[in-house]
Amino acid sequence: MMGFNPQNPMIVQGDMSIFLETNNPLYTEVRDVLARFAELEKSPDYVHTYRITPLSLWNAASSGMKVDEICDALLKYSKYPVPEGVMVRVRDQASRYGQLKLVKKDGMLVLVGPDKPTMVQIQRFKQVKPLLKRQIDATSFEIDEENRGLLKQALIKVEFPVEDLAGYVDGAPLAVELREQRLAGKPFSLRSYQQDAAEIFYASGGVTGGSGVLVLPCGAGKTVIGIASMSKVKQKTLILTTNITALRQWRTEILDKTTLTPEEVGEYSGEVKEIRPVTVTTYQLLTFRKKKGDDFLHMEIFNAENWGLIIYDEVHMLPAPIFRSVANIQARRRLGLTATLVREDEMEEDVFSLIGPKKFDVPWKSLESQGWIARAECIEVRVPLPQAMRMEFATSDQRIQFRLASENPLKLTIIHRLIKKHSDDNILIIGQYLDQLDLLSREFNAPIITGKTPNKEREEIYAAFKKKTHKILIVSKVANFAIDLPDANVAIQVSGTFGSRQEEAQRLGRVLRPKGDGIENIAHFYSLTTKDTSEQEFANKRQRFLAEQGYSYKIEFEELTDADEKTAGQLWEDMKSRLLAPTNEDDEPAAVQPAATK
Repeated sequence: MMGFNPQNPMIVQGDMSIFLETNNPLYTEVRDVLARFAELEKSPDYVHTYRITPLSLWNAASSGMKVDEICDALLKYSKYPVPEGVMVRVRDQASRYGQLKLVKKDGMLVLVGPDKPTMVQIQRFKQVKPLLKRQIDATSFEIDEENRGLLKQALIKVEFPVEDLAGYVDGAPLAVELREQRLAGKPFSLRSYQQDAAEIFYASGGVTGGSGVLVLPCGAGKTVIGIASMSKVKQKTLILTTNITALRQWRTEILDKTTLTPEEVGEYSGEVKEIRPVTVTTYQLLTFRKKKGDDFLHMEIFNAENWGLIIYDEVHMLPAPIFRSVANIQARRRLGLTATLVREDEMEEDVFSLIGPKKFDVPWKSLESQGWIARAECIEVRVPLPQAMRMEFATSDQRIQFRLASENPLKLTIIHRLIKKHSDDNILIIGQYLDQLDLLSREFNAPIITGKTPNKEREEIYAAFKKKTHKILIVSKVANFAIDLPDANVAIQVSGTFGSRQEEAQRLGRVLRPKGDGIENIAHFYSLTTKDTSEQEFANKRQRFLAEQGYSYKIEFEELTDADEKTAGQLWEDMKSRLLAPTNEDDEPAAVQPAATK
């Protein structure tokens, strides 16, 4: 046991968990340090729980954090003595990153280890041995080029993360320069953190750069960082996005901020099939097949051109079939962009081994303090279940209970109050269930965007919202990702996916972009939950991500009148038959869909 100070806010446990007191004066300082090498697990009001994991340590090591820095932080901020076993495990696990390296030697791809015992050990793993082509000497093996990704996947599973220093093949050259003025004539330049992120990824073109993930908040300009990276690589680029709206926003941004011409930037979608020096496509198209078991019809785009850079937007959404393609193209530079590395399917290790480790991470609160993103006020409004629904709720199974809580008709009363409170603001109402959103669209005479909304109509609605023709917009989960709504400053989440932290991050991100034209630089994020139900429990899980970023939820309990109860009871009679019937596919919560579509 070693190191402690009773005034400190941190308690380190022998199971690698850490308790952090939130009311301690050092809380903010310690939280920012912990975020570099530990994962937040629980975030109640007064004590947050973190856990040190192998992956969190490897990400810290790959981003340049030294083992001694981690150990020093544990000793510096601990309230009680740090268990010796924790220090031993931290040193052991953190030091594993980089023990094994992939390098190029005499034209061969070679796996190099620190010593003979380590190489003997890894040969004993049945998933690793078939990928070792030929032993060169006691500490190195020749590897087939096509097994580069598979080997990294296999080794990380046995806690031997590989540092890939084998470099990249050059793609076809492409002259990409950043503009000093945007197309509309406004000046354009990179923010300092955007410049830093692009430079860290590129690493002067050396083998230590060229693959990895950059983690930045929604609204921080991840697309601009991707474009800046293109201007450094200067080679043909393939960009993968979450949907066609995001695809077209990428294309617009590229033309607005670089010297590339419209003829050089192509759209590869269900509507247009252009392969050009810069080609933007979607995960949905690449994973399309006519029926289960068929080949993916568009995966050949990875080999269609001599790409020098492949950008994976919202990399935490990368579908499982794409991982198999990524494993085969490890010689191409790969950039992942995301606001959160959390994957609900727990495939973070695949992102680490195939796209690359976390290279850059800027805390949300840091950018907020500099004015680059809006200051966020997060409020959870807990609403009771109407008396008219209580018996039906009590006798229903868990799935129906979640649905009833999500579509609680008393939420409509709260939304009316919030819209009145924010009558001068631009409001997004975000939900999970289509019938619920249709009701809200009719109630507030507001346009609605769902997965069924044609792309042209979506773009028209987005444009009208930006021009303030509409001040309220209803959106389903399709708006979780890559939607540019810079003037939205209020989000009301009426229903959400079970415990998805990534969804909470993305939905908050819809209103975090900095405001302009005299609008106060503050965002309001309301999450409506039915109290004393599983919906409230799932909301607590989603809030973990926001707590990790430094946001705290204020919880409000609404006082409802007899008239409110009467109105809710009438709505319940209209909704009862639908809510108690089996849900249709369009209404399924994303959390029960296959992992690849989360």
